[in-house]
Order: sequence, then C-alpha cells, then structure tokens
Amino acid sequence: MNVVLINPYELGRQPFGLAEPAAWLQREGCSVRCCDLSIQKLEEAVSPDTELVAIYIAMHTATRIAVQALPKMRALAPQAKLCVYGLYAPMNETLFRSMGVETVLGGEFEPGLVSLVRRLRAGDGGAQTEPLISLEKIDFISPARDTLPPLEHYASLILPDGTRRTVGFAETTRGCKYHCTHCPVVPVYQGTFRAIPAGLVLDDIRGQVARGARHISFGDPDFFNGPGHALRIVRAMHAELPELTYDATIKIEHIVRYPDEIRELKATGCLFIISAVEAVDDAILGHLDKGHTRDDFIRALDFLRETGIALSPTFVAFTPWTTLEGYLRLLQDITKLQLVNSVAPVQLSIRLLVPAGSCLLQLPGAEEIFGEFDAGILGHAWQNPDPRVDALQQQVQSWISDAENRGVPRPDIFHGILSLACEAADVPLPPPSACGHGEVIPRLSENWYCCAEPTCEQLNAF
Repeated sequence: MNVVLINPYELGRQPFGLAEPAAWLQREGCSVRCCDLSIQKLEEAVSPDTELVAIYIAMHTATRIAVQALPKMRALAPQAKLCVYGLYAPMNETLFRSMGVETVLGGEFEPGLVSLVRRLRAGDGGAQTEPLISLEKIDFISPARDTLPPLEHYASLILPDGTRRTVGFAETTRGCKYHCTHCPVVPVYQGTFRAIPAGLVLDDIRGQVARGARHISFGDPDFFNGPGHALRIVRAMHAELPELTYDATIKIEHIVRYPDEIRELKATGCLFIISAVEAVDDAILGHLDKGHTRDDFIRALDFLRETGIALSPTFVAFTPWTTLEGYLRLLQDITKLQLVNSVAPVQLSIRLLVPAGSCLLQLPGAEEIFGEFDAGILGHAWQNPDPRVDALQQQVQSWISDAENRGVPRPDIFHGILSLACEAADVPLPPPSACGHGEVIPRLSENWYCCAEPTCEQLNAF
C-alpha cells in the first residue's frame, strides 16, 4: 500500500511523529513517503497512486495548516483515504470529519495506523473501528528517520557567539502526568504518560549524531515526567558522546523540587531549559493550575543561574484575566530579572488558546468567559473585559512580526513592546533600566510556543 505521512509543522523539529509510524508501516509492508511541509511541497510526496494520506497534527499551528492543505491533498490524490493523527486530532474530530477525513487517531496512534492499513487492504473502507484515543502501552521500534529531510534543513542551535550547530530531536516520553488547565495534552492523556525505552532513545540519538547532530533537543511535554528515566538517558548519552549538548522542557516546580537532578543535567551537557512559566500573576497561575507561583519562578531562575544552565521562559501573556497593569508587571519583571535576551519576543504576544475539550471550560464561570467553538480559529472565542488589552495584543503581535522580519535585536523589540503597553495604560515610559538586558543565551533558531497563528509563509508552504 502506498502511504504518505505529512507533517504540517512542528517547531522546526525533524518529527518523531512521522519517523516512528513510518517504521511501523514499513514493517507492515507499506511503501511510505514522508512530507514535511515546513521544508517540502505536497507534490513531492502526494500523487494519484497514493492510497492513504495520514496527517500528523501535534500542535495548533499544524492543525491550521492541515485544514488549509486538505483540499489540495484531495486534488492530488482523489482516491486516497484520509487520516489525521496526533495530539490535536481527537479534539478537532468533528471539523475534520466534515472535511472528508475518515479516520481520526489520538494518543498512542501507531497501532491505529497499522489497523487502518490492514482494514483498507481487506477492502474495509467503511466507518472507523480504531479507538479515537488509545493510551495502551506500545512497543516502540527504531524510527525511520531516513524517510525525512536531512537534519540541516531543520532548526539549528544558535550559541551566544553566533555560531550554529545542527540539532537532532528526540522524545523520551509521550503525554504528561500533570493537569494544567490550558494544556492540550491533558484532554487526551488525562494525566498519564508513556515512556519510550531508554535503549531505543539512545539508538535514535546515535543515528542522528551519525547524520550530523551536535546538539539534541528533547521534545517531551515535560522531561521530568519520570526524572529517573530522563537521567538514565542523559548519563548514558554523555558517557558515550561527551561533546554532545542538549536542551529540555521542564516545569518550574520540577526545577525547584529536583535540585540534585538539575545539577546532573548540567554535568551531562544541558545548555538551557525551556519552562512554561506562563504568567507572573499568582491568580492567573491558579486559573491555569500550573503548580508554581511567581516566587517559585524567581527561585528556579536564581538556582539555574547558580548551576550554569540558562532558562528560556515561555508565557501566555494575554488571557481573559490579564489587565494592562498586570501586563506591565510582566514586562517589569522581565527587565528586573534581566531576562530580555532570554525571552523570545513572540512569547509576549501569545493569546490563550482554548481548544475543543479544554479543561479551561470546566473552570467555575467558564460559560461567561468562553464562547462556542469557532472552527475559524480552532478554539473557543473569548474577549478580555478590557478592550484595551485585546487591542494591545494585536499591536504587540504586529510589532513583533514586523520587527523580527527586519532583524531588529531582542532588546529593541522589547523596548517597542514596553512603549506600546505604557501608551495603552496611559502611563509614562520608564527610564532605561540599570539592570541591563541579561546575557544572550543559547537558543534554537525557531521559537518554542504552545500556540500561535501560523504565518503566511507556513500557510503557503504546501
């Protein structure tokens, strides 16, 4: 069977979510082609002889691109069956079925893809029999990364001196054991996670190093879902490949809770940690059930600086509970904590996404805050009680997009954001801070974010 697996977008990563199912389907005897729309065109993979097109949607941006690209996929392969799989598939089931997608798979999707292929081979192209969400434990196999474009076509590591390194991307777990209300992982995994065997992860890393990787970015929702599992992997990786560096995503509460383990990350080559701080307002953090406070964030930052690991914080800067004064406090904290060079500007424009099935809809009074699901934005609409806040978000987003396209440095972009916020709040612009902007930290060439609107370039990629 001729199968095409498509990745609309995943933060510049070479996606495990294509490479792993590709290996499963090859083992099943399928001819598998992979197409990453951040790099390739649909025409390079989808053709009239394609029998199954399966689209991997791991994030909101990928879902928006998939919706735009589906008509062209259908035109290129009119006889093919269509499937969407990944984190955002089940929560958008109704929309995708209305667009002619026959199979929707969430959770541990590889067995579902194999089952679908077997059904189609048997001539059963009827209603889906595979579970919409499967959390069964599966036996992972070595991913088929040779089906994907070379690593040098993906995001790279940028060091403070401007030099770049080729990046490999690995996952050690799927899912998450926490219940942050805004997180898209929670409605699917419901507080569970699945560990990928350490030996397989290490084999995957070895293979990527052989293909040129000099830095590994771990893509787990939280690298410390299982701290022991994570440490076994990085210890073995460092012992075998001592020059290899890496980064990981870890909750603030874990940074505070596991100091000895964090120090061991430093000793094994960790350059920076991405952490979804989300807010510096404890009331908003309570609504999001983040498990940390503003003070915890500052404590974690101080500890990481002492340890020698950079912190790359991310935020959901605009929520229904954000005030102009609160947004200004966020900017003031970033300045006082010398994080201007550590925060990607896009983080200061992110607007809370409320996808179908979001746990935010279960908050007390949610029906007064969030509207009905809007297929146009793939989420539940909401408006801030203060229209000036929503207007500011649009201004900040526009300014950041324009400034980044012109190559404006982060400190200057930040100053522009602060100017817009002060103007919106009708307060004077503070004098330049004596704190400085903080050190330039290692970062990936593509920004990490939970949700944002796809760019025109992304939407036109297919």
